Amino acid sequence: MKAPVSFSGEGLHSGKPATLTIHPAKAGFGIWFRRTDLSEEEGLLPARWNAVERTALCTRLVNTSGASVSTVEHVMAAIAGCGISNALVEIDGPEVPILDGSAAPFVRGILARGLRAQSAPSRAIQVLRPVEVKNGEAVARLLPADQLEIAFHIDFPDAAIGRQDRELVIKNGAFVRELSDSRTFCRQADVEAMQANGLALGGTYDNAVVVDGAEVLSPSGLRYEDEPVRHKMLDALGDLALAGAPLLARYEGIRAGHSLTNTLLRALFSDRRNYRIVSCDEATAARLPGVGVTPAEIPAVA
Repeated sequence: MKAPVSFSGEGLHSGKPATLTIHPAKAGFGIWFRRTDLSEEEGLLPARWNAVERTALCTRLVNTSGASVSTVEHVMAAIAGCGISNALVEIDGPEVPILDGSAAPFVRGILARGLRAQSAPSRAIQVLRPVEVKNGEAVARLLPADQLEIAFHIDFPDAAIGRQDRELVIKNGAFVRELSDSRTFCRQADVEAMQANGLALGGTYDNAVVVDGAEVLSPSGLRYEDEPVRHKMLDALGDLALAGAPLLARYEGIRAGHSLTNTLLRALFSDRRNYRIVSCDEATAARLPGVGVTPAEIPAVA
């Protein structure tokens, strides 16, 4: 990135207002979050798989001081999808603002500031062996591949969602054009249950697709017929970005969620034979998630 960019809004689950600013960082810095409402020592959190407190509804980072930042998956998807390897993400509250429920506002802001190539060579994590984890009918796996591919399957009883399948190679701006504007979704019955338990307090029909049986309750309707599975792919990219470097792998998710994807990363890194760190030559770097598009090419949102 060439310059910082800020976003303000409410957290999806907490309902608390927050301002988030993405700052450029030097090569080798990685991605870090910093809570500006806490001391510098208490408020620094690495955007890494082993800092995740696994929950079903969002991805939450926690440090050894007990500080946390929730719902990081959309901004992490934007950062990864735009090919950013080094950034400091400052936030003045405990939860990333939900904005419109997708990653498109983050992507648009990042691209408007512009991207700058760094002199240090890119590194990637090459998956060498299949790794799979399960939880009931939910499955998540990583398979060796020359580039990052994401394939996802969902199956909901609500006719408005139903069974959906999609896969995508995440390169040459594919994430920006095809996934970034897909919003989080939920069933009306789940909304009522979450709010009864003090969650989804910042959720509205404008920042989430809410369905009830065959009916889409959100006034704007669906942006895509298969918007729910596209959003699950967006979430997967954000959660996989916590690997610490781009993955050269095929990710397959079957009814998977945040917690299972994090369990998958833990399984990957539990055995050094599963992966290796590679310095990317020009051909490999061209296959990493990146932009290759201008802000005008981000899908228009209703």
